Amino acid sequence: MALQAIWKKKILVFNTPARTSRGVMLHKTSWIIRVTDTADPTKAGYGECGPLPGLSPDDRPDFEDILDRACSRTGTYNFSIDEIPRSFPSIRFGLETALLDLQQGGKQLWFPSNFTEGKEAISINGLIWMGNQAIMKKQIIRKMEEGHRVIKLKIGALDFKEELDLLHFIRKEFAEDHPEIRLDANGAFPPEEALEKLKRLSDYDIHSIEQPIRQGQWEEMAALCASSPIPVALDEELIGLWQDTEKNKMLDNIKPHYLILKPSLLGGFKACQEWITLANKKNTGWWITSALESNIGLNAIAQWTYTLNNPLPQGLGTGRLYTNNFDSPLFIRHGHLYYNPSRKPTIRMS
Repeated sequence: MALQAIWKKKILVFNTPARTSRGVMLHKTSWIIRVTDTADPTKAGYGECGPLPGLSPDDRPDFEDILDRACSRTGTYNFSIDEIPRSFPSIRFGLETALLDLQQGGKQLWFPSNFTEGKEAISINGLIWMGNQAIMKKQIIRKMEEGHRVIKLKIGALDFKEELDLLHFIRKEFAEDHPEIRLDANGAFPPEEALEKLKRLSDYDIHSIEQPIRQGQWEEMAALCASSPIPVALDEELIGLWQDTEKNKMLDNIKPHYLILKPSLLGGFKACQEWITLANKKNTGWWITSALESNIGLNAIAQWTYTLNNPLPQGLGTGRLYTNNFDSPLFIRHGHLYYNPSRKPTIRMS
């Protein structure tokens, strides 16, 4: 039986500008893949390729040419995702999910479970986007009112004292709830200042901090992990490490407390599972985080995440960041992500 894979560009528009320590995003581009069996073209599997500008290895000018070639190789059910080089992680993720969807019947039920039946939920953190102090406080209050008890703040763009003030605000205003606080610096701290900043941040009972310094500085990151009063999680550090030998070398050198796994940036579910296997062997914690995917990629990631049985709150949402997202069965209640089985996702390639 023959397969046909095509793609369509989708420009996702943010409700409000998304600010990180790397800059401000007004929109984000994804490429939606549809794979059909020529014997039954009414059934289709969908996936999403969503490289992040300036971060993903396959964020390059010839991306669409590479995607064309990858889709042309998807000719039969014997196609293996390993035929796509690991240096194109978002393409591997998109094709992996599209093929799996088709094999499962083309209903966007990649991983049927109690989660997709609406019986169980996934604990998640409430993400606070960067902005001025007033904007971030409003986000924090809203997340707490929505029932989140794990708050993740992106830091590194404001004056450091303002960020400390925000943490003081959380601990003072929500002292009774005492939410878990996670931080994400996106590599914003200079190595020579990082430890002192971590010590000051630790006054506010911080669960963990992602990527305090820029990736690629293994010696400096190892020193931080060894002496930081806050557990350190690696995120960008994992990108571009494809072989187990490289991964083991990095983990053995740095000895992080946690790994943040993003299927779009690491090459899909199979690639993330390889990281999970290594992390478990080294008693390193981990959780899954989405990476600004549309509701197609996010839905697939959420379904897969549930199957991992990780008790830690995960870094997932519902795609409410965008004005023009796809319909989704996902919704949030009291800090948990749910799936509504009666709300079928609708995907249009036109």
